[in-house]
Amino acid sequence: MSDATLGKLSGRARHSVRAGPLLIHRRAEDCPPYHSEFGSVQGNCYDPRVELPVRKKLPHAIPQWVAEGSWFFITLNCVPRGKNQLCRAHTGEAVLAAMQFNHERLIWHCRLCLLMPDHLHAIIAFPRQPGMQITITNWKKFITGKCGVDWQRDFFDHRLRDHHELEEKTGYILMNPVRKGLCERAE
Repeated sequence: MSDATLGKLSGRARHSVRAGPLLIHRRAEDCPPYHSEFGSVQGNCYDPRVELPVRKKLPHAIPQWVAEGSWFFITLNCVPRGKNQLCRAHTGEAVLAAMQFNHERLIWHCRLCLLMPDHLHAIIAFPRQPGMQITITNWKKFITGKCGVDWQRDFFDHRLRDHHELEEKTGYILMNPVRKGLCERAE
């Protein structure tokens, strides 16, 4: 495939398929649909009988060399995506109250939390013990029991290494409802 062809594909989802020593890039929308017992799937360039590698579960342990009280950008997703589970009156209030409860009891230090209909973003600092993984898992279990929210199995975290990243992620979180058309400006 020529460099000109690859340039045309930039900005679109591509799958890489190894064909001998050459690496060929294909756009997902150009892949033929697969028909199986589960229905047709457009954009799947893999034979459904081929066993794909399983995504490794990333550890959420805070390394010893990271300073206590470091900020983390956290994303918790609901399943299924697109269903409003968090922005209903009773649920939203309960989620924010539980977030505040953990903050007041020094289970974590929450700088910012924003609820979207199917996920939440937060900037949180965790004590070394019991750690991020256990703290978030317990909190998600509590919210599930109290409000019936269905959470995705894991969560996303990113350590904010300096004040520039902290400002960048704060801006990202505050603009999220604007980008999704839920409000006209960040507040």
